[in-house]
Amino acid sequence: MQIVNLGKTGVRVSRLSIGTGSHGWGGKSDQTALGLKGLANLMRFAYDQGIAFWDSADQYGSHRHIKEALKGLDRSSVVITTKTVSRTGESVENDVKRFLKEIRSDYVDIVLLHCLTQSDWPSRYPDAMEALTRCKEQGLIRAHGVSCHDYGAFQTAAMTKWVEVVLARINYAGVSMDASPADVIRTMEQMAAFGKGIYGMKVLGCGKLVEEREPRDAIKFVMELPCVHAMTIGMTSEREVKENIAIVNELAHE
Repeated sequence: MQIVNLGKTGVRVSRLSIGTGSHGWGGKSDQTALGLKGLANLMRFAYDQGIAFWDSADQYGSHRHIKEALKGLDRSSVVITTKTVSRTGESVENDVKRFLKEIRSDYVDIVLLHCLTQSDWPSRYPDAMEALTRCKEQGLIRAHGVSCHDYGAFQTAAMTKWVEVVLARINYAGVSMDASPADVIRTMEQMAAFGKGIYGMKVLGCGKLVEEREPRDAIKFVMELPCVHAMTIGMTSEREVKENIAIVNELAHE
């Protein structure tokens, strides 16, 4: 599995990440429905195949699964993202400290403000941003950023220096995206030019694009975008893990 720089964050990640949030919210997802051992074993299987980038969130309820999957591993060999929906400084700091206990780690690699939906979010949530800055200064996290569910918020993220990492919805068909592929790509190019780390989600359109064409086509579309450094795909079986890894590895060496 190819290991790449996530922008200029100093964080290096596997080109493919295993996601834990398919249809996820309210503390559950398709992945957590596999059970504690089921998802932890799948994440370990993915790790053994070269996926050393795990995407989680408080809203997915997947922290305890990551804790289980980490047992016996060198913590520094895995990059972990999680996300908070808190919007005040105190609650964000409390969340980060809770996340560390739930994952049983001294740090989380990346913490994102989850599901931003207003273009003026920096002026709405400066305390939340400052809290993550303090957490980084204290060594509790390595990088901070955002995931957006609104194109205005996404555009603001491109122009906001504080944003180091962006989780971006991107696929060739515009399924479950914030704007058209052309508009999103143009904005991601701005982000990449500023050194932000970008990794894509909804690459397979929540599975809808697999019904239309081969998954290889959807993965190839995103991998050929220079402004996207990595991607996360929610997988629920060893077969899916092996198939997606084979596609990514093949495309990386074309």
